[in-house]
Amino acid sequence: MTTQTDPPAAPAPLWLQGREAVIAAAAPDEWRDEVPGYHLSHTVMPDQRTTQHQAGSLEAIVESIVQVFEMEVSHKADPSTWVSMVSERFRTRVNGGAWAGSAEIVERGSYNILIGDSVFYGQGDTFESSHEVFHTAFPQGFYWEVLEVLSPPPTVAFKWRHWGSFEGEYKGFQPNGRQIEMFGMSVAKVSDELKLLEVEHFYDPNAFLGQMTGGCPVAH
Repeated sequence: MTTQTDPPAAPAPLWLQGREAVIAAAAPDEWRDEVPGYHLSHTVMPDQRTTQHQAGSLEAIVESIVQVFEMEVSHKADPSTWVSMVSERFRTRVNGGAWAGSAEIVERGSYNILIGDSVFYGQGDTFESSHEVFHTAFPQGFYWEVLEVLSPPPTVAFKWRHWGSFEGEYKGFQPNGRQIEMFGMSVAKVSDELKLLEVEHFYDPNAFLGQMTGGCPVAH
């Protein structure tokens, strides 16, 4: 006698399997420098986050996709290797400003695009130096979480929180060890496969950066 069983479920697409799966699947020559590690995200972040999302929930999926996206634009130099988006169509902007495509992200750097023209930041940093600025200011990590998802695909609106402990110098300003937070909202359009097509961010970069400069735009 034989019994009928359901066929095993197909595995989720790579970009929906999480940051660690995407890192493991990448070829060695895809990285700008060394393979990125996220040890602090596993050891420090869980105790500092304010939300806990059930596995498989829309909030958990959105958070994972954005984590993969951030990892790829920060550590992979060739947009054709970015699995989190449709790179030839992808574009992003902040607070209704100019759109930037994947090629511009590679050239200018995601921090320069996402922060823009703030008097507390400036525009003299390269891709590499902009990342070093924030790695120096937040040596124990600069974390990000989804707070709430307001609408489902294909247009996903969500609120988020970004935070870290200000323990290193920021552009001449000395650290005070305090936790720096910023809050914002994003609207992402995704494909049928849940790959990113465009993302708009809405937040106040001056309110964030002013916490590290005492509200003064002139470095000491």
